Amino acid sequence: MASPWAVGIDEIALLDVAAALERLGSTRQGLGAEEAERRLAAVGPNVLASHRTTALGLLARQLRNPLLLLLLGAAAVSGWTGDATDAVIIGAIVGMSVGLGFFNEYRSERAASALRSNIRHTVVARRDGEDVRLPVAALVPGDIVELSVGAIVPADVRLIESTGLQCDEAVLTGESLPVDKSADAVPVIAGEADGDRPSSAFMGTIVHQGSALVVVVATGSSTAFGRIATGLSERSPVTAFQTGLAEFSKLLVAVAGVLSVSIFVVNVAFSRPLMDALLFSLAIAIGITPQLLPAIVSVSLSAGSRQLAKRRVLVKRLVTIEDLGNLEVLFTDKTGTLTEGAITFATALDDQGTESPRVVVLGALCNEATWTDDGAVGGNSLDQAILVATRGAGDDPTVGFRRLGSLPFDHERQLASVTVVEPDGSSRLITKGAPEVVMARCVDTPESAAVVLGRLFADGARVVAVATKPWAAAGHPHANDEHGLTFEGFLTFVDRPKADAGQAVGRLRDLGVHVKVITGDNGTVAATVCRQIGMDVGDLLTGSEIERLTDDELAAAIPATSVFARVGPDQKARIIKVARRAGTDVGFLGDGVNDAVALHSADVGISVDSATDVAKDAADIVLLDKDLGVLADGVVEGRRIFSNTLKYVLMATSSNFGNMFSAAGASVFLSFLPMLPSQILLNNLLYDVGQLAIPTDHVDDEVLARPAAWDISFVRRFMMVFGPISSLFDFATFFVLLRFLGANHREFRTGWFVESLATQTIVIFLIRTHRIPFFRSRPSRPVLVTSLSAAAVGMILPFTPLSEALGFTALPLRFFVILAAMTAAYLCLIELAKQRFYRSERHPQRRRPTTAERHGRRVTRRLAHLAGHDGVGPRP
Repeated sequence: MASPWAVGIDEIALLDVAAALERLGSTRQGLGAEEAERRLAAVGPNVLASHRTTALGLLARQLRNPLLLLLLGAAAVSGWTGDATDAVIIGAIVGMSVGLGFFNEYRSERAASALRSNIRHTVVARRDGEDVRLPVAALVPGDIVELSVGAIVPADVRLIESTGLQCDEAVLTGESLPVDKSADAVPVIAGEADGDRPSSAFMGTIVHQGSALVVVVATGSSTAFGRIATGLSERSPVTAFQTGLAEFSKLLVAVAGVLSVSIFVVNVAFSRPLMDALLFSLAIAIGITPQLLPAIVSVSLSAGSRQLAKRRVLVKRLVTIEDLGNLEVLFTDKTGTLTEGAITFATALDDQGTESPRVVVLGALCNEATWTDDGAVGGNSLDQAILVATRGAGDDPTVGFRRLGSLPFDHERQLASVTVVEPDGSSRLITKGAPEVVMARCVDTPESAAVVLGRLFADGARVVAVATKPWAAAGHPHANDEHGLTFEGFLTFVDRPKADAGQAVGRLRDLGVHVKVITGDNGTVAATVCRQIGMDVGDLLTGSEIERLTDDELAAAIPATSVFARVGPDQKARIIKVARRAGTDVGFLGDGVNDAVALHSADVGISVDSATDVAKDAADIVLLDKDLGVLADGVVEGRRIFSNTLKYVLMATSSNFGNMFSAAGASVFLSFLPMLPSQILLNNLLYDVGQLAIPTDHVDDEVLARPAAWDISFVRRFMMVFGPISSLFDFATFFVLLRFLGANHREFRTGWFVESLATQTIVIFLIRTHRIPFFRSRPSRPVLVTSLSAAAVGMILPFTPLSEALGFTALPLRFFVILAAMTAAYLCLIELAKQRFYRSERHPQRRRPTTAERHGRRVTRRLAHLAGHDGVGPRP
């Protein structure tokens, strides 16, 4: 049986306010605590249904990998033909790949849940007649909630009171223009979209302007947004990092396909057994593939996320760690990032620069914050600072005044207004806002006011101007009333620069990340703060100047401009988009509703835990501390992860390509297979195991000092240079084995197995760095131990009881003497080739993503955001 307050939004829209509250079993005083708990138990938390991945689901996801299915097929064929050794080795490869992938994805899923629990959204609701701050998840039908500019509507609601409320409902309707809302009952017309109900507001939409008191009608998956979200895909957005991995996979498929088909044809042509030729060709295809690349990437990203979490950086999607490492330009707001973010009211001055108690009273009256037992809540930080200064001592300077109506602040007007009745009975309109805007709307601003304002800005103060005029009308003011004002004075606020801001900006600069300030504040104030922390302040552009520039002109101005001041939300997004158009990787750090569009437009959107809900939802990364220093840690971590991933790619592709090319060549002139399929797979398995420690490896400072991104053409060139060098020494080994040692089939295969594994594991120490290995760049201890251990296992295996089953035999001592000399010569040649190769590469690790890749990344990220999926953890 349905609860008496379980009602649809369409039915509530038909009712007037009193009837709507009665139908929902609520009042303007809100629900009682016990009733709210009862309803919460009945309807559940106000959250969208999310996809939960079980352990079995993760295991099934691992087994959907086509390569693993191919391996399982090969194991089955080997077992069916009686070759148990091949079946066991292939099974070990499958087990290791599936086990590592499952372990890391399962740990990522658990980390995802922990991250989500650390990002909490709250709302001011009325319970038992008191305004309290609650988690959004605790809302139930019948709750009374306050909405203000910048808030995400937390549920489907019916308006009770509305003051100039406008909502951005693009998330539901796709329409970019905000929609006017009213508390009046409006009949629902059949076929209307959800956004066409003026008396209702819907979960996930954004309060663009105004404020309202609303009653919750539907929560969670019962909302319009919830119904849409449950029908959307859960697939995470594709990033440039994942795009690079996909391109790399395509390269390997092409190379493996050509080699394996060619080898199969050659072996059949030489009348070798069909099954042997098939298994050998399949082993070649598998051998050239770095099977543990997903595990290496997963281990690296998981470890990186844990390191960043220790530094209070929450990564909503693991793969964005690498994107963070690619940053070249960071646009950031000023307040709380470069400054302490603790806004305190300093003083109120008239147009002569003299302290004015009257201006204090006007500022306290034209105020969107409210005073509760917990202090000032609601409004912006400036409004709260005024209340703290005027009400914190216990005296209320607004006693005797009566407010008639208000027009809330919005970022387009940069003004807020209120109408009041003064103690003497006269009515007055009070307007406050950005000084330039307020003074431009005054009838006659004294010249001395401009002088005072200039001095305040030069001192780095934040300033709000106040003006008034007589008010003869009734009700709420409108935007066209904010003209013909009389200037009253200034309210000044202090937000001191952070002590470590200069050091953090300097560190980012050393990392090749250019920091630029983009703010709605005055340009002189922003420039002063930048100079105080040691930034080299270049050109300054204001919002009005940006409006007069074309996109090409703006693109030309951005590199030399350090401060963008008095910019609105659309201008912020335009700056970000134009900066990215030049191929620059751009990050944006913002925390307000006016930052949401810019956060979506940036390559990496960064917000903070204290940000508005819409900003946190739009961001890819959330900082628990608003500190550029921890952001610099994130940049370094992203570059370290990418560098170590690329090490594995370069080492695996060059070594594997060389070995498989050698196998292909040897199969042409030998009367027997140069290495059995099981031996090829075992060689590859031991090599890959030796690479599992790569995520722990040290990275050279010069690599961390610059952004890096996938360059498949670079990987291809590297493979084509170092692969043949590896093959050259393989063929030298063949010559030694056949000419000097007179090796038979078993001795040949054993000798090549040992030489191949030794050279490709030890060469790691050269390829992992651009520097001279060991002397100028040392590997981490785990990399050193695992690599040398893999080579040692390869040398010992022929002398163990497993030798016969694996097709090996003991080798004479002189072979190992020759092997040592050949390995030393090989390493010297590789080092010489490496130095020459990197001298010829101007930017060996850099490829800028195409415009299509960038656009695709933003679109898919937006779709995932709309679906309510934050993208943490692995892809489905």
